[in-house]
Amino acid sequence: MAFVKNAWYVACWTDDVKQGEMFHRQLLGEPVVFYRKSDGELVALQDRCPHRFIPLHLGKIVNDAVECAYHGLQFDCSGKCVKNPHGEGKIPAAAKVRSYPAYDKHTMVWIWMGDEPADPATIPDYSVLDAEAGYKTSGGYLHMEAAYELMGENLLDLSHITYLHDGYLGSPEQVGADQTLEQDGDCIQCNRWMPNVSVPGIFDMIYRQDGKPVDMWTNMRWIPPSCFLLDSGVHEPGGQRADHGWYYGIHILTPETERSTHYHFAAAMPSGTNLSPEDDAKFRKMRRHAFEVQDKPIIDAQQQAIGDADFWDLGPVLLTVDAGPVRMRRTLERMVGEEQKRKAAKAAPQKSHADEREPAAAG
Repeated sequence: MAFVKNAWYVACWTDDVKQGEMFHRQLLGEPVVFYRKSDGELVALQDRCPHRFIPLHLGKIVNDAVECAYHGLQFDCSGKCVKNPHGEGKIPAAAKVRSYPAYDKHTMVWIWMGDEPADPATIPDYSVLDAEAGYKTSGGYLHMEAAYELMGENLLDLSHITYLHDGYLGSPEQVGADQTLEQDGDCIQCNRWMPNVSVPGIFDMIYRQDGKPVDMWTNMRWIPPSCFLLDSGVHEPGGQRADHGWYYGIHILTPETERSTHYHFAAAMPSGTNLSPEDDAKFRKMRRHAFEVQDKPIIDAQQQAIGDADFWDLGPVLLTVDAGPVRMRRTLERMVGEEQKRKAAKAAPQKSHADEREPAAAG
């Protein structure tokens, strides 16, 4: 499946791009190199010199420009070649690389790889990760050997936590929980309500640490094409949300290729959460274990089983819990189709008024 290009994607954590160094990743099938100018401004360029196609990240930063390691051509932050050290120094018109809009926001580096105008105001709201929001945060990264749609389906269908994450994020009584699906524009939210269930380990630790039954909820929101925000927690049976016992889970999937994904995840716990340093470390370890040791092998194996086949051509059996994942796939297919139509319309030659007039009758 083609990617939605005109959208904001997370390239990495902000701290990954350090002053005086270059950071590179493949995103949506394209090599990209990131660095910071002397004033700290973020730069994202196509990571391929147009001369002999050497990755630019193998070179060095010289006066806020990137110098190719092979022949010394230099490219500024706009992607324009500004120095050719050979011969008379003439710079060919084709000596340029693509520059991408990129911004630091919510502790992450966001990149726009489409050809339509990029508006930073449309970057998804993950302000819970900002220091001024007052939440206790932690985050991580995993490389998935699977298409981002597969991990997206895993996140929208949280019925699997009963089996795959039993004792960590789920418990046996959650089978058959009430589920609802909401849609706001292209955004989808899948809600699960689980009253009077045994408390999963991670929630027992951040709530009461007494092992008693709780009411639990998991509300997962998808912001297309690849951003997710989970509101999940527990409270006393029949009670109300407290100032602790819950957290926001941030899950962001950026395609590397059609069969691999950059997975950035984080948690934001409210200020009422009072964990010891040991329990805080355990919380982080348990979440990473759930994603790295439990989710990742299953999703990677799923991709291997599908191979290069089209998902729908395999005739997947659908259950009631698949309502969210199916709607996500259909929405992505529609968005890609609409984007391709807009691109084709721009590329089509424009007719003049004379072309639109009826041809004169022969005779």
